[in-house]
Amino acid sequence: MSPTLPLRVFLWLLNRQSRKARRQRVLPQAGEVPVIPAPRPSDEMLARIRRITGKPSFPQRLSSLRIRTWREIRIPGADGTRLARLYRPRGRVNGVVLFLHGGGFVHCDLISHHGICCRLAASSGAMILSLDYRLSPEHRFPAGLEDAWTALQWLRVQFPDLPLAVAGDSAGGNLSAALSQLMREKGERLAGQLLYYPALSGPVAPPSREKYAEGYMLGVELLHWYCGQLLSTPEELFDPRFAPVLAEHFDGLPPTMIVTAGFDPLKGEGELYAQLLQRAGVNVRYRCYPRMIHGFLNFYAFVKEGRTALREGGLFLKQALEAGNQG
Repeated sequence: MSPTLPLRVFLWLLNRQSRKARRQRVLPQAGEVPVIPAPRPSDEMLARIRRITGKPSFPQRLSSLRIRTWREIRIPGADGTRLARLYRPRGRVNGVVLFLHGGGFVHCDLISHHGICCRLAASSGAMILSLDYRLSPEHRFPAGLEDAWTALQWLRVQFPDLPLAVAGDSAGGNLSAALSQLMREKGERLAGQLLYYPALSGPVAPPSREKYAEGYMLGVELLHWYCGQLLSTPEELFDPRFAPVLAEHFDGLPPTMIVTAGFDPLKGEGELYAQLLQRAGVNVRYRCYPRMIHGFLNFYAFVKEGRTALREGGLFLKQALEAGNQG
């Protein structure tokens, strides 16, 4: 089995660019593990990375036709106000979802995940708040998590009568899982959490990290680079807020859906977290798309599995939020 043809073509082009980036010392060389904290790239390089990854998955105007409306707003962050986009579905609103985008804590933004949020709003029947949390390396761990926590509390105040859930992909899945654990520690519980190919295990390396370490877009070298840009000390690797699988216990967490990709070094992290939650009695739905790679949601316009994953994730949120309304 291999990735689907469109993804194989994409990977061939991407791997050619990656080899060029290694020659230019943009990415770490094979075998190198950046120190924590790693030297930050130049402002020019960061701007270039964010410009490339900050493009929409699909024309924003067309994506917006699926929902009633959306608007940009300013909400409180942990250190000043943050930009966010609030998406409202057609028909009755059954809840609110805080969405946190992926991008290794370094890049991607509200624009890159606009279409994803439109589809989730349409299929879940919920309002989606997509947050522009602070990125690394300018703002290292736990700055992004603190912004997400502040946004979550703001939503509770603004919509006190609606159940609340969290969702995110990759780094955003990490933040969502950490938020769910923080809410439990405060004696409260979200209606649900939707985690797309999340980064969860920190220093714990499941076999998938080695098996898919190179050649499938997100490689181990790039994972190390992200880690070096995010963390300030090696000790933070073991902080459950960064590595949710290292929490002391997993009971009391909300109903969970975890989605992974077959050719993804993070696949084992999602599998491991699903197992830990199931053993603790948490209601878990696990779904693997065997021929997909990391980040396949962003290819939903070209890959049907991306559209399916968004629809199924939205339906999970709808069920979780409706149960929250009944509870």
